[in-house]
Amino acid sequence: MSTKRMLAAASLLVAVAMISTGCGGSSSGSSSTSSGPTEVKIGIGAPLTAGATALGQGMVRGAELAIEQANASSTVTAAGLKFTPVSGDDQGDPKTGVTVANTFASDPALVGVMGHLNSGVSIPASKVYADKKIVMISPASTNPALTQQGLSNVFRVCTTDAVQGPAAADFATKLLGFKSVYVVDDSTPYGEGLAKAFADQFTANGGKVVGTAKTSDKDSDFNALVTKMKSTNPDFIYYGGVYNAGALLAKQAKDGGIKGPLMGGDGLYDPQFIALAGAAEAEGDFATSVGLPIDKLPAGQDFLTAYNKKYPGQAPAAYDAYSYDAANVIIAAVVEAAKSVGADKVVSPAGRDEIIKDVAATNMVGVTGPIAFDKNGDTTNKAITLYTVSGGKWITKALPQ
Repeated sequence: MSTKRMLAAASLLVAVAMISTGCGGSSSGSSSTSSGPTEVKIGIGAPLTAGATALGQGMVRGAELAIEQANASSTVTAAGLKFTPVSGDDQGDPKTGVTVANTFASDPALVGVMGHLNSGVSIPASKVYADKKIVMISPASTNPALTQQGLSNVFRVCTTDAVQGPAAADFATKLLGFKSVYVVDDSTPYGEGLAKAFADQFTANGGKVVGTAKTSDKDSDFNALVTKMKSTNPDFIYYGGVYNAGALLAKQAKDGGIKGPLMGGDGLYDPQFIALAGAAEAEGDFATSVGLPIDKLPAGQDFLTAYNKKYPGQAPAAYDAYSYDAANVIIAAVVEAAKSVGADKVVSPAGRDEIIKDVAATNMVGVTGPIAFDKNGDTTNKAITLYTVSGGKWITKALPQ
């Protein structure tokens, strides 16, 4: 399928979805068979009961909103399709993630996966999906290794640590004027990769790394580390990891007398970081995250309106919108595959090949901005935004440089 054709299909699907929530669609041109539309399942792999659950539950919300809107659109009805979300709780654990992947892969109606959150889960799970020709789009896994395995079925709509780490270092040195840093990571592929990418660029910018430490993503007592860090008097702490442990490190560092802020990546960018650290202790801390703030994007307000209607009282987490876009990319590709091979054949090996080809050809505008993939499956959107905690909430500190 041509890029032009994919662009038209994807943009139409998103546009229709955004305006048709709650409105059942129909078309005289439907390709549904007499037995009804073909059910196509989309797996949602995320930590739901352990690990970064706030981010994982947000992923489910974003993907389910996209699927609900798609099923209400005439585009999907006309294609003879009906999408069903299937959630899998990977608990942020690689072994559990592989179990979830095998469960997804055993379902003949499941052709795509929106997930996973953690790079340490996405990397081993992606190999399971490759064996079954299941397309996988992560909204959040940023370790470069994910898309460097030579797997044609693996994509992501977030940019990588190789972009985020250096961007954070540039913000730290050129915008904030920091000259020294203590670098800590949580020993996960995500935390290690992000911290290294940050430290390399910080040093290249003339900054000094006064110390490094490795912890665990399950650690909760950092007092001994805080004492060690305090003796080096860093301007700030850089943490590669997610908000659970990062918030405790931030709180204990402030309580231990370290005056400089804590800074990290997208894994910290969630209201739960502030809730766990305490608003006073988190005040002035920083996090980078992929893309532009959702309310700054052309389709962002439409997304927020639909989101708030479906999930009243819940603020989107860091990856809700990215999960929404990732699910829509899969949906658009399945719709196109149905035109090529027939709705009843999209779950066949030929249909799965067509879906992967159509995802690779994506060239659409989502709510997070332009979406297209390079030869490895990485997004071509490289924007990184800097946020800071102010008054008990994350606010935008600086837009992409």
